[in-house]
Amino acid sequence: MKIQIKSLLFLTLGFSFLITSCSRNPVTGKKELSLMSESQEKSMGLEYDPQIQAEYGMYADSSWQRYLREKGGSMARISHRPNLGFQFRVIDSEVVNAFAVPGGYIYFTRGILAHFNSEAQLMGVMGHEIGHVTARHANEQYSKQMLAQIGLIAGMVLSPKFREFSDLANSGVQMLFLKFSRDNESQSDKLGVEYSSKVGYDAAHMADFFKTLGRLSDAQGARIPSFMSTHPDPGDRYNKVKTMAVEKKKEFPQATKVERNAYLNRLDGMIYGKDPKQGFKEGDVFYHPELKFQFPTPNDWAYENTPSKVQFSTKDQKAIMVLSLAAEKDLNSAASAHISHYKLKTIRQDRATVNGLSAIYILAELPPEQQAATTQEQAANTLRVGTMLILHNGMVFNITGVTAQNDYNAYESSFNKTMNGFKILTDPSKLNVKPEKIAIKTVNKQMSLRDALNQFNQDSKRHDELSILNGMLLTDAVSQGTLIKTITK
Repeated sequence: MKIQIKSLLFLTLGFSFLITSCSRNPVTGKKELSLMSESQEKSMGLEYDPQIQAEYGMYADSSWQRYLREKGGSMARISHRPNLGFQFRVIDSEVVNAFAVPGGYIYFTRGILAHFNSEAQLMGVMGHEIGHVTARHANEQYSKQMLAQIGLIAGMVLSPKFREFSDLANSGVQMLFLKFSRDNESQSDKLGVEYSSKVGYDAAHMADFFKTLGRLSDAQGARIPSFMSTHPDPGDRYNKVKTMAVEKKKEFPQATKVERNAYLNRLDGMIYGKDPKQGFKEGDVFYHPELKFQFPTPNDWAYENTPSKVQFSTKDQKAIMVLSLAAEKDLNSAASAHISHYKLKTIRQDRATVNGLSAIYILAELPPEQQAATTQEQAANTLRVGTMLILHNGMVFNITGVTAQNDYNAYESSFNKTMNGFKILTDPSKLNVKPEKIAIKTVNKQMSLRDALNQFNQDSKRHDELSILNGMLLTDAVSQGTLIKTITK
């Protein structure tokens, strides 16, 4: 649990003071409208990077961080902007995603790293993300429109009436990064093929990864991986990238590296899926082993857990509840800061004790801006806010429930159950829960992938998931000596 990031504003760029100008695109060589200089790109990246790291957390494996820097650096040096000063990060998230931020900051989740099945696939996607930066797609999009808010973690979309609480009730954990156009994406695919070929990798394997993305999308239904949400159809990309890779190999005949076994061996031991140390929900209770607390959760509410907050929403999006960590270390300061930050109109504020822990309860309202809630319609737009601040282990935990004033009575019992159910976690089975990890196994004779998974005692209910993870079909023949991914505790 970390302190929430502040909103990222366009004041950094000072758009209101910029004069339009033309500059030459480093990739195409053509002149284009530009409202952002390279120094402004770098400044934006410098501002975003620590906030992204704080919000999502970095994967705590220095060997992976070094590896990504090494591979990314080798590609950045042959790109169209070799002197930009690229930075590469591994984010501690199970979601399958990679993205670029202005100024040359490139992020890969451990979720996408787990789904690559060769270094060639990694390098193809690496080239794609570097391509967004070298082709100045961020510049292009900023020059056309304000920066879009796109959730890294696909989550609940909340009612507009909660926008006053946007930093509490974002759609999943919000991150500001670009929704590029299809043309941008296609150009980045082309650059991914070019850059990965230049550093010696067979770019055809980049195309194979799009099959994995397509299967993930089909398997997860509406919960489409974020990497796909702004990208062209995987099937169409597969064919186009395959064709481009064949053509590029004529120019770079040395582009033959795949490095499947070396990459899979590197994956051995990587955390797979959600990491329970960051908190997990089991039944109707949320547990946090690291911070040693638990609380009951509302029945049948949508649920999202991130390093900076835990949030719940009713399915009809009429109410939300969020647990976060206050910046302040004492209850009185946290209460004052909470009221001041949201400009709340306090109804009452009471000292309380929650399962032996000191607390403050605040009931407040957030009226519509610059109007009194005098009519029924206006009253419906007034938010009723219940907050319990709880002091535990030198930290102040903030549990806030928000709904329309007229709906508060309907949800008050759900809010109170969670707030008053917060307590110290002492159950060893929950404190010591371990994450799942990738285990690389060697197939001892030719058989189907399904038979190989059975041989390594993999749950048959997860065979489809494991086939996607391995980039194979369950019916595919697996030769003796082939490495495959399995899941273990």
